[in-house]
Amino acid sequence: MSEVHSGEQDIDDKLRTFVQTLRESETYREFVEASNALENDAEASALLREFDEKQQQLQRDGFDQSIMGELQDLKSEMADNDTIRRHQVAQDALVELLQETNDVISEEIGHEFAQSTGGGCC
Repeated sequence: MSEVHSGEQDIDDKLRTFVQTLRESETYREFVEASNALENDAEASALLREFDEKQQQLQRDGFDQSIMGELQDLKSEMADNDTIRRHQVAQDALVELLQETNDVISEEIGHEFAQSTGGGCC
C-alpha cells in the first residue's frame, strides 16, 4: 500500500471517528431531539410557516407597514413558543460547536478550513 493511500485511509478513519463523536455529543443529540419536537409540534410549525410566508410576501411586494406589524406579532409568538425556543437554543449551540471545531482544524492546517466560496451549485 502506498503512503498516499495509507494517508488518505488515515484521514477517512479520523473523519469517521470525528463524525461518530459529533453524533454522540450532547449538543448534537439535543439538536436532533429539538428538531424532532419541532417537526411534531403543529402549532410551532404553523407559526414558522406563517412567518416565512409573511417574510416572502414582504420581499415580493415591498415594504408594507401592516405586514411588518404581522411579522412583529409572529416573532413575539415564536419567542413565547417553548418548542421553537428550545430548537433555536439547540441550533445555536450546535453552530457554536461546529465553529469551534472549524477553528481548531483551521489552526492545525494553517488556513481557514470551512471557508465559504460563495454561490451555490447552479
